[in-house]
Amino acid sequence: MPSALPIADPAPADGRLPASVLDGAEDRALGVYLHVPFCRVRCGYCDFNTYTSDQLRGARRSDFAGQAAEEVAFAAAVLADAGLPQRRASTVFFGGGTPTLLPPADLAHMLGAVRDTFGLAPGAEVTTEANPDSVDAAALRTLADAGFTRVSFGMQSAVPHVLEVLDRTHDPERVPLVVGWARDAGLDVSLDLIYGAPGESLDDWRRSLDTALALEPDHLSAYALIIEDGTALARRIRSGEVPAPDDDLQADMYELADERLAAAGYGWYEVSNWARHDGARSRHNLSYWTGEDWWGVGPGAHSHVGGVRWWNVKHPAAYAQRIAAGGSPAAGRETLDDATRAVERVLLETRLADGMPVDRLDTGGRRAIAGLLADGLVEAGPAFAGRVVLTRSGRLLADGVVRRLLPAEGSAPT
Repeated sequence: MPSALPIADPAPADGRLPASVLDGAEDRALGVYLHVPFCRVRCGYCDFNTYTSDQLRGARRSDFAGQAAEEVAFAAAVLADAGLPQRRASTVFFGGGTPTLLPPADLAHMLGAVRDTFGLAPGAEVTTEANPDSVDAAALRTLADAGFTRVSFGMQSAVPHVLEVLDRTHDPERVPLVVGWARDAGLDVSLDLIYGAPGESLDDWRRSLDTALALEPDHLSAYALIIEDGTALARRIRSGEVPAPDDDLQADMYELADERLAAAGYGWYEVSNWARHDGARSRHNLSYWTGEDWWGVGPGAHSHVGGVRWWNVKHPAAYAQRIAAGGSPAAGRETLDDATRAVERVLLETRLADGMPVDRLDTGGRRAIAGLLADGLVEAGPAFAGRVVLTRSGRLLADGVVRRLLPAEGSAPT
């Protein structure tokens, strides 16, 4: 089952936000995330908040689009009551789960609720995730006609034995088909890859990269496999059935990916993400990394508005009950203090190719830059220009770089 929700303050039943969310609101964009928590099968490595048919306990997929639309209306009322400026959604992202397990008409209905309630900003980015075996040409055309601009396919690997250990069910031969159908429909295409699966060799990973690049996606994400407690894959590793990922091999795989992608004309803009040009970057994900506002709709979805963060009840049945009652579906909430927000900015912005302004750091953090330069972990040119930008080696050691930049416990960056 999915991991537990964070422990924090109770969320108010009416969703009311504190006055502090108004500070700087006119400078923040608004995004909407819709979490569709349904999967045909549960992948062995996954600890996302997803449910197969036998785990729904009376909740029905067919009811979900209407429930999500009701939460969108609730969101608009809460934001208006807080006195926030009216903002059209600049990005909309359908994640999961497998959003495309729902009929295209249901996804169009949810997008229509966002459009009718908030409006969509000119050039809004509208993305859905999809498994290669969950869409066909007609479905992709319907999504494009409804206003979707982008699809992110969970390719993960081109190698059958790697897909098998990850419990992925699609035929790798289908990926070129769905990419072609998406392009025919006028959709931008992103491909998601995972590296470091048990039994995956460097040659296997090279084959996946080359296969993905041959399809010329607009965007590509490559994530190191992380073994999450409580997952089926964690149990298989613990029992000795399959080996644990090798950190050194994963580092080699990352370096290979960055080399191959750069040679093909893709620029990294976040540690695990590359795009063919700046316009192909995932603007929705960038809103997370740069601290914009977003409302998360659906079971277990997380939201952030002006330093207030909350998350919904996890199970679709509990979510349905909250929505039917007309109150907030939130399970918990926290208001971030200035010190926490400053630390998060360092943590997130150092992952970006655009870098983090040096003036976010305290005196100790600024002094640490000299050592990071000497160790080859940050780029010299940007550092002298006042920004911290990671080298390739620095990206491999990003968490360690952040620890060296952060202030001593109990203090905050100036």
